[in-house]
Amino acid sequence: MSDPASEIRCDNDLKLYQALLAHPKVRRVRDTIEKQEEKRKGPGVRRHLLSTSVRLSRSMSGPLHVMADRCQERLGIQSRLELYAYPAPQFNAVCFKPEDGRVFIMFSSSLLEAFSEQELLFVMGHELGHHVYRHHEIPIGYILRGKTRPSAALALDLFAWSRYAEVSADRAGAYCAEDLPSVARALFKLASGLRDDTVVQFDLDEFLRQVDDMLALGEQPGQGAPMQDWFLTHPFSPLRVKALTIFDCSVLMRSGGIDKHKLEDQVQTVMGLMEPDYLKGKTEATRAMRNLFVAGALAVADAAGGISDKERQTLEEFFEEGYALEKLDPERLRELLPKRIEAAREKASLSQRMQVVRDLCLVAGVEHPVAQAESKLLEEIAQALDIPTGFVSQCLEASPELD
Repeated sequence: MSDPASEIRCDNDLKLYQALLAHPKVRRVRDTIEKQEEKRKGPGVRRHLLSTSVRLSRSMSGPLHVMADRCQERLGIQSRLELYAYPAPQFNAVCFKPEDGRVFIMFSSSLLEAFSEQELLFVMGHELGHHVYRHHEIPIGYILRGKTRPSAALALDLFAWSRYAEVSADRAGAYCAEDLPSVARALFKLASGLRDDTVVQFDLDEFLRQVDDMLALGEQPGQGAPMQDWFLTHPFSPLRVKALTIFDCSVLMRSGGIDKHKLEDQVQTVMGLMEPDYLKGKTEATRAMRNLFVAGALAVADAAGGISDKERQTLEEFFEEGYALEKLDPERLRELLPKRIEAAREKASLSQRMQVVRDLCLVAGVEHPVAQAESKLLEEIAQALDIPTGFVSQCLEASPELD
């Protein structure tokens, strides 16, 4: 395999990445950032790291540099690599944008202390995956949190891309570690914050059963319920492990494994749990979700001083061509909202209801800050759907940056 990093990259990551780089809004933001960096005369990334963290030289941390050597060789990275550590109780690692031919990875002290060698190989390979795939060329946080909010369509594309970008980075980490149980254990630690010396014992099969329960066609409300992180930019950890389990069974990791096309099809099925296309579906569940979204979106947009031009544009992007927005009566739909919530509770699973609330938050979030009346209505809808109200603030405030 002449270029293993390119071979293992998730197809949907690459496809969405290329489309986003060509998007006019993304291009404008990238141009703005580039001009700002040219004007800025302050110290660069390396200077900042040297002054705020500890550089881990090869003499200080030989084993960690051996891991770095392996990752560079496996992923075909020629750039010089510098490793840093900083004090923090949270497990975290970050790969910074290259500077002067150097690539920088910073680890929290707690992560270095709590992770085994194979787990660290996964984390390091994951961060270098973001580098080798140039994921930071798309300034997702800048776009989603800038003064001028993106359209709902672009926001959804950015969310979808970032989840597939994490899948690619996970594959890079797994390709470096070559030890699926350790990779899964690393993701469990990152998600839970737990160490090996706690009373909780990690069980890979149990972790994967969470995803199998979600994939079951007969999912009932309250069963196999996903975590609140589901519909944000990062995939829910069991989904990431499931996607990596499929990757581990592919020809990219073992002779005689499933081919790349089948791998991507199966991974898309798993990731599809986070992206149900209910606005065009024909099942009872998708109809209930669609009806709830229409009523909820109009009610939320109208909750604070009427529907603005930005909100109207966002709604038009969501609705099918058959919907005539000007003919929809917000007051009448507000009256119908309780019945539509009840129908969604009866027909749609918890994960499906969370998807609708996430999209309602996107409608509200086109204008920042979100009006108190809109936020209050969103929380009332979530509560009526048996969704923790904290999910609303999580959707409205979550960091979109790649991990």
